Amino acid sequence: MEYHFSNCILDDARRTLTRADIPVAVEPQVFDLLLLLVQNADRVVTRDEMVDVVWGGRIVSESAISARIAAARKAVSDDGKRQAVIGTVARRGLKMSTEVSSKGPMSIDLPPVTNAATQRIRYTRNARGHSIAYAVTGSGPPIVRVGYNLTHLEEEWKAKVDRPFFDRMSERHTLIRFDPAGVGLSESAPIDVDFDAQANDILAVASAAGFDQFAILTHSGGVLAGVRAAAKAPERVQRLVIMGGYVDGRMRRRSEPEPDAIRAMLAEGWGSQESAFSMAYMMSYFPEGPLDAVMDYVRITTASCSRDQALRIRDASNSDSIAGFLPRVACPTLVVHSRNDGVHPLSEASKLATNIPNAELVIMETANLIPLPSQSEWPRMMQAVLDFLEE
Repeated sequence: MEYHFSNCILDDARRTLTRADIPVAVEPQVFDLLLLLVQNADRVVTRDEMVDVVWGGRIVSESAISARIAAARKAVSDDGKRQAVIGTVARRGLKMSTEVSSKGPMSIDLPPVTNAATQRIRYTRNARGHSIAYAVTGSGPPIVRVGYNLTHLEEEWKAKVDRPFFDRMSERHTLIRFDPAGVGLSESAPIDVDFDAQANDILAVASAAGFDQFAILTHSGGVLAGVRAAAKAPERVQRLVIMGGYVDGRMRRRSEPEPDAIRAMLAEGWGSQESAFSMAYMMSYFPEGPLDAVMDYVRITTASCSRDQALRIRDASNSDSIAGFLPRVACPTLVVHSRNDGVHPLSEASKLATNIPNAELVIMETANLIPLPSQSEWPRMMQAVLDFLEE
């Protein structure tokens, strides 16, 4: 349902707010407060109702409530003095000061922001109640990108190593990127790592962006949630691209697992972009560099979450397996893998391509996890992915 008031449209299905046809970024609690007000525009909404809906009944300070009310007013171009949109009813609560109408699904197409200097971050909530940050760029058939697990929407957007990929994909597709719960701009609290739940988050983000059917593009550890989503929702996932992925985590590939040296470097170097351990950790994935690209990835990963959360993700990824989900993937699948990948060997890509029906494998001639923009293999990789998505 979409709610029209003043010059604003609030869409509860997509969890978006537009003002004068321009998207406005709002925090999840601010959106929940606005939605509560427009859904009850004909009456006063009490403080207790706000606490129940926006904060789930938890104890919350008056300053926190006042801050959310001020942010809601700012989002709709109002303030506490004018109260032209949101009015205060003394000692009772809040009430909409302007007329509110409702109608079916939102019909406004949000403008593409491909190659823009800034990106617009939007939020939705997953089934567990966590806020999930996502961004949409470009136009065309939709693709949900499931990143390396340690992502950060804003840091990735600024990175020279990732931006060419985003821009190229957005030239011909609607690219939807998101941070998993507990990572990046999403819910920042420590969260247990659950790849089944992350698969549901992929579907929730696609729905919030307004798409029933879409392709999934995964990188490395993103395959653990991406394959699950494709297996769970074959009616929604139309194509699947797996880049640098694997079937079994490192601890499941041998009968007697070896110590995880990469985990040790991650733990030792976390929090310092200049640490030799941080650089060595990332060089394990990109031994051919270039150095500035490796430094970009160090900056992204260390900004993504706390050291403890990063280790939770590492341990969960190491011990996971998606072998049981592969036969259930019904959509055409492209597996892109580097021949000399030292972290996830080519044999893991072969298992993916062998056990997913209607899958094909493309091998890149590099030791990096995936070819990077400065490498000669990067154009070939991009062409293979785009050709597959557009078949």
